[in-house]
Amino acid sequence: MVRLTEQYERVFQCFDEDGDGKLSPSELRRCMALTGGELLLQEVEVAVESLDSDGDGLLCLEDFVGFMKGGDEEEKMGDLREAFGMYVTDGCRFITPESLKRMLSRLGQSKTVDECEAMIGHFDLNGDGVISFDEFKVMMT
Repeated sequence: MVRLTEQYERVFQCFDEDGDGKLSPSELRRCMALTGGELLLQEVEVAVESLDSDGDGLLCLEDFVGFMKGGDEEEKMGDLREAFGMYVTDGCRFITPESLKRMLSRLGQSKTVDECEAMIGHFDLNGDGVISFDEFKVMMT
């Protein structure tokens, strides 16, 4: 079983688009959009400022973990179910490469099915090629 710290690192690396080991406000905003949270850049900048432990205007892994762990547990679970539901289509109970591609397209990110398969592969804990709610929950919490 993957340790929680490793799970956070994998999610962090996925959202760290430029690979610098830090999340900028714009990267965090895209991260939130992918999980169903729509925030203005100004709102994300305020969040980063409040969570930024070293004052560089970016979130390191430890800052990100604190961000992900924050909030009421019941509220987080509801938010996760709502976000998961945005990716699930056609009555399927899983995020498939095709449903991920559709959702990313709606968010303005053009990805191929192969790229979506690779993204899913990072978080597919049981190797079945799709993301279940439990895997999504692990990925996001």
